[in-house]
Amino acid sequence: MSLIAAGTGTAPDDPPSLDNNGFWPAIEPADFREATRLDGTVTVPRLVQALQVAMADVNRQLADWQLARQDDGAATLDAVAPPVWALPDHYALLYRRAVYATAHASLLERYRDVSATQDGDERGEAKDEAADDLRRDARWAVAEIEGRDHTTVELI
Repeated sequence: MSLIAAGTGTAPDDPPSLDNNGFWPAIEPADFREATRLDGTVTVPRLVQALQVAMADVNRQLADWQLARQDDGAATLDAVAPPVWALPDHYALLYRRAVYATAHASLLERYRDVSATQDGDERGEAKDEAADDLRRDARWAVAEIEGRDHTTVELI
């Protein structure tokens, strides 16, 4: 007989929002937790740290883009006109995707399975692959904000 436990606990109350640099939108930890389906195993301090580090990383990558928009007269992201084909909150959506994917990848790498069995090792490798996919998603979101194409190059 084996036990399969579903759900490892309810998620704790998250802080209301994490302030950003004034240009980019604040990040809502509860929205992040819901979007990534994280439960109570990720503590609030770890969640906040992962999101703050991700925000700093994405903000650094987009610093030149932000400066160019500010030079054009946009004080905040809301003042930047999206492309004609995009949704009104196009840039905010992509920014959140970049931050969420970066933070989620970091958390996946930190919360590897504690099992020393073959199954535990395989689950850990699957988490590493998922983290790589999330980092790719973050890079693509940043590229889309900057108006660059994403290119996948594979060595044969």
